[in-house]
Amino acid sequence: MPTLILVRHGRSTANTSGVLAGRTPGVALDERGTQQAAALPGRLAELPLAAAVSSPLQRCRETLAPLLEARPELPLHIEDRISECDYGDWSGRKLAELTDEPLMTVVQQHPSAAAFPGGESMRTMQARAVDAVREWNARIEAEHGENALYVMCSHGDIIKSLVADALGMHLDLFQRVHADPCSVTAIRYTRLRPYLLRLGDTGDLAALAPREPGPDAGAAQDAAVGGGAGAP
Repeated sequence: MPTLILVRHGRSTANTSGVLAGRTPGVALDERGTQQAAALPGRLAELPLAAAVSSPLQRCRETLAPLLEARPELPLHIEDRISECDYGDWSGRKLAELTDEPLMTVVQQHPSAAAFPGGESMRTMQARAVDAVREWNARIEAEHGENALYVMCSHGDIIKSLVADALGMHLDLFQRVHADPCSVTAIRYTRLRPYLLRLGDTGDLAALAPREPGPDAGAAQDAAVGGGAGAP
């Protein structure tokens, strides 16, 4: 089955202002995020990508724009199921003011029981994202073969939940996973199990290229809801 190259969108204006953007329209990449997106084609240069799949939100589409410009032959597909978590009434609020909400403790320590007021549950978020990846894996394999690679640009909590699924982790442990803006997380899917090849990688990705088979073929302690702004 294919290898999935998950890219978190570049740093956004909401990340730097400490706002939980959610699905709020008009959230763009900031200056650093634009620079991160511009570097993405070079980081992925040695990977023969079969397709690009994006969340419909502006910050994800802006992140993939330089890659698509560098590879005009690469088809882009918009996938609603990998859109940001629907944080409902929390969307657009400052993360600092959400710290005191009783639900935040549940989000951090028992996310499988967390449902955002006016939004969706974290279980629903993970289920739709996992379903989307499974279906895209089957589609990419059918069209490009079992060794194909494809890129998917999404959001911090979505990527963390996909990693948890790949590792067989309960959703209640997914806050132990972190992915910086414009970081790459790579998961190779096989018939029997997925393999996590990279997690939150912001460096050289050339080693992910297919090779011939060889002989051995918030608070400091809390996870940032929405993914955070990354390193300063």
